[in-house]
Parts: sequence; structure tokens; C-alpha cells
Amino acid sequence: MMRTLRTCAPLFALSLAAILGCEASTEPNPDPTPEPGGEGCRDGDKPGCVVASDKQRISTPDVPPEDKTALVSGNSAFALDLYQELREEPGNVFYSPYSISTALAMTWAGAKGETETAMADTLRFDLGQDKLHPAFNWIDQELESRGQGAQGADGEGFRLNVVNALWGQIGYGFEAPFLDTLALNYGAGMRVVDFLGHKQEAVDLINGWVSDQTEGKIEKLVPVDAITPETVLVLTNAIYFNAAWRTPFEPTATADGPFEKADGTEVTVPLMHANLEMPYAEGDGYQAVAMPYDGDELSMVLVLPAKGTLDAFEASLDAAKVDGIVGAMSEHLVETTMPKFKFEYELSLKKTLEAMGMEIAFTAGAADFTGINAQGQPYIQDVLHKAFVGVNEAGTEAAAATAVIVGDESAPQPASLALVNPFLFLIRDNATGSILFVGRVADPSAS
Repeated sequence: MMRTLRTCAPLFALSLAAILGCEASTEPNPDPTPEPGGEGCRDGDKPGCVVASDKQRISTPDVPPEDKTALVSGNSAFALDLYQELREEPGNVFYSPYSISTALAMTWAGAKGETETAMADTLRFDLGQDKLHPAFNWIDQELESRGQGAQGADGEGFRLNVVNALWGQIGYGFEAPFLDTLALNYGAGMRVVDFLGHKQEAVDLINGWVSDQTEGKIEKLVPVDAITPETVLVLTNAIYFNAAWRTPFEPTATADGPFEKADGTEVTVPLMHANLEMPYAEGDGYQAVAMPYDGDELSMVLVLPAKGTLDAFEASLDAAKVDGIVGAMSEHLVETTMPKFKFEYELSLKKTLEAMGMEIAFTAGAADFTGINAQGQPYIQDVLHKAFVGVNEAGTEAAAATAVIVGDESAPQPASLALVNPFLFLIRDNATGSILFVGRVADPSAS
């Protein structure tokens, strides 16, 4: 029997991998960190250089089945919890919950006490520190082979790259166990930068890395004004995805047609048409398909709520409902009408995460990230996220990046010194402390 799916009304488009809380990881791009530092640089006082833990990433993490299930379930729950917060804004929405979870999981590695508990509750981390990070590592290792031999939407090979990096203030003391955890489980090295003295250069290094890892789709993730005198660390995750449909749409079948928005108004957009064999389900107030990508290892799940029920359907959406929709699918020949689309989405997640229960992590003086620096007072200043998606007859290109910006109110603050009044000066030998000259300037115009 042929089923008809006409996505000419508001719809959800979700990658199965994102729904399941999993992202495949292929070999990362060669490190594009721009000068003055570089991949081969290990100078802890030179911006851009990598100060890596001596620990190597665990390539075959031993994670029990129950921990794998707990991580996937928790990530899926957070993905839809976050959607409930973001759906209130009108217009298009697109984000990578996995990117956000990964960046915050790395940050959580340094959390203690009430901060650790609040973050775990909000992010649905149901495993302890000793189990969660190996489980995240397991996802990457388990899915590393995805897309072998498959095609990308651009005619090149399938790509699904997930990479992490840390950017730390020169001279700031980072705890060795924190750096070891991120090296062992996330493959994240620390690149030193000078947020205090060379803010623009630091931002350019971070944004250049993100841009290269996402093939130019995520530009200027971190604005200069997001860096303050208290900023000591930025934790970044970047994801890039490029995959062809298992059965591409014929470009000659694409034609302009009406798309009815939630408010009843119509816009004219390019609509793709095809009869496609794929998993299909229809239930109380919805139709859904899982449109497979080349290689049959990932799918885009499309959910079409009944006309006029978008808000009510969204309000009921959680991880269990998504699992139920996917579980109800069976193979059908589906007459499919679907719009081409391409857009970007960016936001600060600070207020959203505070509202979800993480307020303490953003509160200077109250946040406990002594696992990052035991002597300081680190806290999260902001969580920035930016995403891109493009869907056409050939397939899908998507990218996202997350930056967790960490400040420390106990970090040395910039000072101002204007020697426009009489002053004293000494010339001394630093190593021995010997004072060689002493003077006073009472009138610099006198000779």
C-alpha cells in the first residue's frame, strides 16, 4: 500500500543519531589552529600551543550495557527537555543536543558539590563521574566506522566529524585530573591563549578552529564581547555532518508550491517529490517517516502533526514519545512531498539552562568548579550554540558548535596605571632581588 506524506505544514526534522543521543565520529580534520601556535607547539606560554595531558585517549573503553543505556536515555531526555524550552520562540529551530551535552559534560568533569548535582539533574546525567565520561567515549568509539563507503550530499564521501578542544588562559592553574579526564575520554587537548592581553587573537583562534572543523558552516561562534577580564577557559565541541539520501529526489521533480505556516498563512517554496521506500508510521494526530541516508546507518525522522495541532503536539513531545513513534514504524512505499530548506540558528543558553535548574553553575561565588582549579572560583559565564542545516534533493548538510565560557572572579583583573604624578622607581635584579638603582620622578620636564 502506498502512503502519502505531504510535509507542506510545520514539521519536525530530527537525525536518529541525535534522538538516540549518539553522534558518529570519523577521523577529525587536521588541526587547523592558526598561528602563532600550532599542533606541533608545546610552549605553555605561547598562544595557540597545545598543553596536552600525558594521557592517551582510551580507544576501547570498557562500558557495561547498563551504562550505555543510561547515557543514551539521559541524552535523549535532555534533547527533548531542551526542545520544550526553545519551542516557545516563533520560527525555525535547529540545534545539536549532543554537541551541547558533550561540551557541558566536559565542564561537569570539574564540578563538585551542589553544582555537580544541579548540572547532572538538568542535563539528565544519570551516571557518576567515573562512568559518564567513559560512556561518552564509548559512543564515539562505537560509531567511529559509520558512513564507510557512503556518499555525502555534495558528491564527496560521507562525513560525520565530532571533535573537542579546550582553550585556557596562559598562567591559569588547571587541575591535572580534570585535564586527564578530558584527554582520556574526549581526546581534548588544552590550547593556551591570552584572553586578558590578546582577546581578539584568542577569539580568532577559537573561531578559526570551529570554522575549519565544520567546513566553514559555523563562523564566529564566540563574539569578542563574550570574553571578559574574568574568562579563563572555553570548552568547545564541533560537529559536522554531510550525507546523501539512500534514494535521492530527482531535481527535475522539484517545483514551487505552497507551504502553510502554523498561523494559516502560506509561503511559496521549492517542494521535492518522490515515491520512497522507508519506515513509516501514523498514529493519534501525526504521520512520521525515517528517511534513510546512504549506508542505512543514520536516518532523518520527519514528524508531521495533524493540521492545527502543532502546539499541542510539541507540548506532549518527550523522549518516550519519540521512541514510541520510531518503534511503530514499518516499511512502506511513501509518496513524499518535502520542502528544500536551509537556515542557521544561534543562541545563548545561559538563561535557558538556568531556568532548567543550572543557575548555581552560572553564579560567581556559588558555583563549585574546584575540579578545574582548586584554588580559584571558576563559574560558567555563558554557553553559546550555533547550528546550520541544509536539506535538498541530494541529502543533508548540518553543522553545530558549542562553547562553554568559564570565568573566575578570583583571576587577576586588568589594572590601570597612569604615571602622571610624582612616582618612585627602582631597577633591580629579578633573580637575586638586588636593587641596583633607586629614583623618584617629581618633574619629568626637568633635565
